[in-house]
Amino acid sequence: MRFTKMHGAGNDYVYIDCFSQSVPDDLPGLARRISHRHFGVGGDGLILIRPSEVADARMQMFNADGSEAEMCGNGVRCVAKFVYDHGIARKETLRIETAAGILPIEVVVRDAIAVAARVDMGEPILQPPRIPTSLAAEKEMVVDEPLLIGEREFSVTCVSMGNPHCIIFVEEASDELVLGIGPQIERDERFPQRTNVEFVEVRSPTEVVQRTWERGSGETWACGTGASAVCVAGVLSGRTERTIVNHLLGGDLELTWDAQTNHVWMTGPAEEVFTGEWPDRGQG
Repeated sequence: MRFTKMHGAGNDYVYIDCFSQSVPDDLPGLARRISHRHFGVGGDGLILIRPSEVADARMQMFNADGSEAEMCGNGVRCVAKFVYDHGIARKETLRIETAAGILPIEVVVRDAIAVAARVDMGEPILQPPRIPTSLAAEKEMVVDEPLLIGEREFSVTCVSMGNPHCIIFVEEASDELVLGIGPQIERDERFPQRTNVEFVEVRSPTEVVQRTWERGSGETWACGTGASAVCVAGVLSGRTERTIVNHLLGGDLELTWDAQTNHVWMTGPAEEVFTGEWPDRGQG
């Protein structure tokens, strides 16, 4: 089975072109095996680039633990790059189908190669039952709500960008918080579908630093839906403006929450690292 390793701002996935080859069996098991950092190719998960009846291509993604996810902003930029570079749809404005809906993507082309992309991430979902979370279920939004984890209380803002996010603004996004508290919040019963967790330092009203504990994958170097959710959370909580630069471990993303359309736009890099053949030998 042929694969391509790609990343967007360090958020790396293994990609399978299902236009030129059949869809593999046991996708959750394959995701666990191929994503392993020591015994596999290594990555934050597995993404299939599949034909679509309603768009230029369909993205299907699995986290490193084999769980299927709705969407990934960094992943969908790489899907758009692959679709453009490999001639599946040689258009500078593409439509990619995801489990969170169809996303328009504008690719940035240099020397006939897509090097970055601007993605319409859609409208944020703010109603607690739709995120979903049981926090502040009686309110219209979860903004700076108290969340008790063990003996520590955090002020959290919850946003869905097609997948759930719990954003916590902190003075320092430390290992203690990201690696210690992140997994506890991910599986907290108040998030019935689990949640991604973002720990965010605000440098100025237009600049933040983000670290992410990603549902099903652990800490990742970038999270596009998370960065989009942070943009929204910053505005809702009065900490940031509608356009920000978000510094992640793997690079920078530019975000804008448009006041007129209510859509979040994200611009960032997409890079192909290498290709190879996967000798799939067993079950996960």
